[in-house]
Amino acid sequence: MNTVLKIAWRNIWRNKRRTLITAGSIFFAVLLSILMMSIQKGAWDKMIDNVVNFYFGYGQIHLDGYWDEQTIDKSFALTPELRNLPDKTPDLGGITPRLETFALGSHETYSYVVRLVGMDPAAENQLTGLSDRIIEGEYLTPEDKGIIIAEGVAEKFKVGISDTLVLIGQGYHGVNAAGKYPVKGIVRFGSPDLNKVMVYLPLLEAQRMHGAEGLINSIALNVSNRKDVPGVLKKVRAGIDTEKYEVMSWQEMMPELLEAREVDTAGNLVILFILYVIITFGIFGTILMMTKEREYEFGVLTAIGMRREKLGIIIWIETVILGLVGVVAGSLASLPLVIYLNHNPLNFNNMSEEMASTYEKFGFDPVFPAAIAPEIFWNQAILVLIITTILALYPLIKISRLKPVEAMRA
Repeated sequence: MNTVLKIAWRNIWRNKRRTLITAGSIFFAVLLSILMMSIQKGAWDKMIDNVVNFYFGYGQIHLDGYWDEQTIDKSFALTPELRNLPDKTPDLGGITPRLETFALGSHETYSYVVRLVGMDPAAENQLTGLSDRIIEGEYLTPEDKGIIIAEGVAEKFKVGISDTLVLIGQGYHGVNAAGKYPVKGIVRFGSPDLNKVMVYLPLLEAQRMHGAEGLINSIALNVSNRKDVPGVLKKVRAGIDTEKYEVMSWQEMMPELLEAREVDTAGNLVILFILYVIITFGIFGTILMMTKEREYEFGVLTAIGMRREKLGIIIWIETVILGLVGVVAGSLASLPLVIYLNHNPLNFNNMSEEMASTYEKFGFDPVFPAAIAPEIFWNQAILVLIITTILALYPLIKISRLKPVEAMRA
């Protein structure tokens, strides 16, 4: 076996040009497929983080039936059972209690419906990093009588720091809810949908405004690692009364986001399939060329008594070695590109206002970082290597049907 490997290795470098062409086609196949999958995964991970991790959280607790009918009347007290969940649940970093509702915002002659969130400033900041998103003004304190608004809300109302916004809504069990609040801060979200509607009020003031003292209607769960979410939610359900409360994952709260990702992934698989068809024909073309160039050599070797099976194995090993060289080189070359695109994502906001507005209609920021995921490198490299290994069977078939005399005349 060692002799066969030595012969195969020497044969590869007898014609360096042919070797470089074959390995190069495999190299670019791996490089393109890894870049494509990394950018797709990175873009969706960023979009999910923008929408999920920067507001909804990867899981929430409500009263049973709240998500189907999101009303302030389905509020509940933050009992010790709920408050102590982080102490009883490993991997749960904390909880973020909220009193969420919609309100009609008004400034001068303009009115617009906003999503009003009464929140604990410290807990909210731990989950969403809200204070880091402030572009003007300052963050709230628990006793504040002011509000933080999203950048899109500020643009719609044409308000800035210290301007007053009137909020009118429906309170707990029909109580009138209204208040005038100065703008203390303006935040910017990565999701255009959130950027257009979000208004934050300290939880104590929101409860007072809505006549819901001591009540909340949602608890966002702070889970730092997305992979831990299923296990954390299972333990949370085991620790509370599931007949009274519902525990929902982000997939259950936003199935449309999950469906959009699946549709996009399916579309990308079609593109990837076409890419692999092109790659397959490209690799096959180089193998076909290599086989044709060496027909005379094959004819001489079989004529002097070399067994066709041994010759076929040598040629197959040559092609597999070329495949390994191309796959390893393509993976190594793609790594710095993926790292660069992870830190310097493709940003279509800077390329075209029309393109940016098109993406905004779909509800996400047109910024596409590449994901650094080991499985992408392994999957694409192994797939291209399998294609190369299968195509390497062609020279074996050719050798098995070879007629030495005709081959030496060619």
